[in-house]
Amino acid sequence: MNRHWMKVFAAALLEIFWVIGLTHAHNFWTWTGTIFAIIFSNYLMITAGQVLPAGTVYAIFVGLGTAGTVISEILFFEVPFRWEKILLIFLLLIGVLGLKLVTDNKVEKGIES
Repeated sequence: MNRHWMKVFAAALLEIFWVIGLTHAHNFWTWTGTIFAIIFSNYLMITAGQVLPAGTVYAIFVGLGTAGTVISEILFFEVPFRWEKILLIFLLLIGVLGLKLVTDNKVEKGIES
């Protein structure tokens, strides 16, 4: 796994934090952290998308962020556990991993290079 895919996974992790922050931010510092997470998450995704296939990068970013957000809500914010949600998240992750596996890992130079 190269550094560009690591950027995508880090961006997805930050996406989980900023989505939670949008719901639970209540003062200057929590809003500042949320805004920082939004900016840095999108920066990582965009820079990875300049050398990796943009559609795959975005699908993985959104899929992992969605799965992580739903799991975080269940674990930390007392959202009711439902097997249907877990099954659908599992299906989503299978699709995301499938995209990663069938995507050519060839790194291409961006337009500006």
